[in-house]
Amino acid sequence: MRSLVRVALLCAAGVSAACSGADPPAGAVATPMPAQASPPAIALAPDPVELRTRLEAVLDSAAAIGPLKAVAIAHGGDTVAERGYRGATPDTPTNIKSASKSVMSALVGIAIDRGVLDGTDQPIAPLLRADLPADPDPRLARVTIGHLLSMQAGLGRTSGANYGRWVSSRNWVRAALAQPFVDEPGGAMLYSTGSTHLLSAILAGTTGQTTLDLAREWLGPQQGFAITAWDRDPQGIHLGGNNMAMSTRSLLAFGELYRNGGRSTDGRQLVSSGWIDASWQPRTASRFTGDAYGYGWFLREIAGEPVRYAWGYGGQMLYIVPSLQLSVAMTSNDSEASARTGHRDALHALMATIITTVRDVPAAR
Repeated sequence: MRSLVRVALLCAAGVSAACSGADPPAGAVATPMPAQASPPAIALAPDPVELRTRLEAVLDSAAAIGPLKAVAIAHGGDTVAERGYRGATPDTPTNIKSASKSVMSALVGIAIDRGVLDGTDQPIAPLLRADLPADPDPRLARVTIGHLLSMQAGLGRTSGANYGRWVSSRNWVRAALAQPFVDEPGGAMLYSTGSTHLLSAILAGTTGQTTLDLAREWLGPQQGFAITAWDRDPQGIHLGGNNMAMSTRSLLAFGELYRNGGRSTDGRQLVSSGWIDASWQPRTASRFTGDAYGYGWFLREIAGEPVRYAWGYGGQMLYIVPSLQLSVAMTSNDSEASARTGHRDALHALMATIITTVRDVPAAR
């Protein structure tokens, strides 16, 4: 546990790489994520009593990570440990920030499976015709739903330093579509909440329902999943990819849905396994960390295991480790960028400790 506490103390002192906004810091060390489908589950289950005891000790030490609010850990479909810190609990609603981009990806996948959308190669311009610029750049016709999901639209970013100006506009959809192209569609990753907000507008426009209503209808059957609040733009469209409130337990429930191949706790197929595999395929990479990115999910290796993770500003994290039947949700104070303070690095270190703990627990006799 010494290494975890040491990382937490370094983060509290600000000894870490830095950046602003939702993106990771330049120069951060990256671990490549192999291109593969969900790995097989572990063959032998660890002793449940010993597992809980050891994970409780890990969460005791995690109290040294100052901004951390709550952690919830599920293994093999059961919640095996959880903890709240500094007055927060795993049931406390938290703004999960950009971790909600993974929720948006799930909704798009369900819409495709239901035939509401044609697929990831579907162009977005016909779906957003009313909000296109008067004289649109011809490249807008080449932007697809898949480009928005993988942050490869080529449009200028609305996140980071540009976020405040974007959300101050009268029409966020039009403002996102009016951004100048800084790359070709399908080019480099340009992390932008404007891209996922366009997906929210598309879902609302094609179904006639709000994106929140769709989330509650399509993902609500997953036991424990609940969105308690979600901001809207001036036109009433829910902010795709930001300012969504849910508890740490709810975030864990969403992670468990994906960890279980899209099947809810009661066995219903809410998200297709094919969509999950497609979402977890590396399609681009962050220029800040080198971590791969699929459809709304970051991909990296932690403690020798392939990990898929959602990441929100301030340190709102959802980690899924299919090879260990493991899901972990972490929520944090959302007032400071987790990369700039080093808090995100402390959370990655905590996750590494959780992974090694699960692996090291002997099998039940």
